[in-house]
Amino acid sequence: MDKDRVQGTIDELVGSTKRQVGELTGNPFTQVEGAAQQIKGKIENAIGELKDAGEERKAKLVHDHNLM
Repeated sequence: MDKDRVQGTIDELVGSTKRQVGELTGNPFTQVEGAAQQIKGKIENAIGELKDAGEERKAKLVHDHNLM
């Protein structure tokens, strides 16, 4: 698992918590900050997934063509 996916998951969870705290306390700044962190986490997750897919594809090509 790529480190971006791990960081993305953390950012999504922390962002979600911040957003909910902002909703409960009526603090729109915290809500927006949390939503932004959630989006950042989703982007990091997507980047990590692309990296993982690329590594899997590379490993399959090496294996299929006995390149190593």
